[in-house]
Amino acid sequence: MLRHRKSQSTGQTQSGSVNLYIMGCMPISARNKLRGKIEEIQLGDIMAHVVVRVGDNVIESAITRRSADELKLKKGDTVTAVVKATEVMIQKD
Repeated sequence: MLRHRKSQSTGQTQSGSVNLYIMGCMPISARNKLRGKIEEIQLGDIMAHVVVRVGDNVIESAITRRSADELKLKKGDTVTAVVKATEVMIQKD
């Protein structure tokens, strides 16, 4: 189960270990920030599935529908995916 919360003061939405926020909303100390554009957003009754294109890659995040509505997320929006994790695995090609 993914845990999520929305900060009332920052406009940042957190879902599991991937956070999304609209560019310019707040300073943040996280170093794993990936700027991209929303390529797809699927809104359900309770959850929203957001696909962010970062270069040749995509980041997917599940957030609450309420958070997606409050951030007014839509296809084409520039956002930053913030990965908050104590471990990041690396694979060599």
